Amino acid sequence: CGGSISNSSGVLQSPFYPGSYPNNADCVWEIQVENNFRVMLTFRDISMQSGRCQYDYIEVYDGPPHSSLLLGRLCSGSFPTYISSSNMMTVRFRSDSRYTFRGFQAHYSSIPADHNTTLLCLPEYMHAVVSRDYLQSQGYSAQMVTLNDSRCKPTVTSQEVIFNIPYNGCGTIREENNDTINYSNMIKVTSSGHIIRRKKNINLHISCKMLQNTWMQIMYVAEDTIDVNENQFGRYDVNITFYDSSSFLRQVQDSPYYIDLNQNLYLQAYLHSSDPNLIVFVDTCVASPDPHDFNTLAYDIIKNGCVRDSSYVTYYSPYSYFARFKFNAFEFISRHTLVYLRCELVVCRLGDFFSRCYRGCVSRSKRDTSSAEEKVNVVVGPLQLREGGAQSRNTG
Repeated sequence: CGGSISNSSGVLQSPFYPGSYPNNADCVWEIQVENNFRVMLTFRDISMQSGRCQYDYIEVYDGPPHSSLLLGRLCSGSFPTYISSSNMMTVRFRSDSRYTFRGFQAHYSSIPADHNTTLLCLPEYMHAVVSRDYLQSQGYSAQMVTLNDSRCKPTVTSQEVIFNIPYNGCGTIREENNDTINYSNMIKVTSSGHIIRRKKNINLHISCKMLQNTWMQIMYVAEDTIDVNENQFGRYDVNITFYDSSSFLRQVQDSPYYIDLNQNLYLQAYLHSSDPNLIVFVDTCVASPDPHDFNTLAYDIIKNGCVRDSSYVTYYSPYSYFARFKFNAFEFISRHTLVYLRCELVVCRLGDFFSRCYRGCVSRSKRDTSSAEEKVNVVVGPLQLREGGAQSRNTG
């Protein structure tokens, strides 16, 4: 019932299909394919409580469910096909407490987007590419393409005009809404004739929008020319590194990292972004002997910002995009050959005191729709107990 899907193609179906689906189901599938591809979804079978689709129904969203256009709500009748405008689509299935039926089955696949223009929102900059074939078809040359800030020059190859546009430079505009942080800029394609101009200028509007749980990347063409829409979804780049002491000067490069029982473990989470107005917060850290399963056999170190292991300590960080903390190697590791950590980190706007990053311990994880934030999962390890029961090397 629901989940995140990243395969290029596959099948979605209601729980227990072709048997009867359960009552009170609420399943959400988020399909995310490769950059500059689209999601095509085709329904093959629908058998549900018909009518006005107010009891049992399927909803299809053009992106994430809370901030995207609803493409359709259906419960019976024809078998439509939907195509997303980005590399992400959401399908939601809901049933009430009364009648149940066979449910639905649908097939999804990824189809390539138009390659006249492409956009990637990378951690340090916006990577915008304009095809020279496209420019030539519109009667323009590569030399006519400039950024809004003409001092930031593109790289011109035999096939493309490439801009790497930083989030905090080259005229990039930063705007904050209730639930997004928007970075926008504009690429101009202008005709060389100053007195007699026979062609319209082309403006490529570029924006990266950081929603609660994703980046949405948009490029479109204005000025009465052919519209080109480029929507992409990506995620923040965050890593976690072990250090050998509380001074956080020397990284631990070993893998696996051999440790002693009760040894202090020092960790630093680092957010890669050129936007200085972001903060990273350690929400949850769980230990497990299986890097793919942190539920069956797991040990909570911190959960929803609430400390579960008494040795857990946070350290002052000189920058908001660092988060530093430590805990002791525990008895859990003596019973397993290798131990992995999965930490959930939240990224918020710096100074947004209503966001998750500033609320500390909460009784249960609840998304705050009033502020922009993204939760990122990072798995590190493995940790391995040093053989021979060596003495503890606590220094902190």
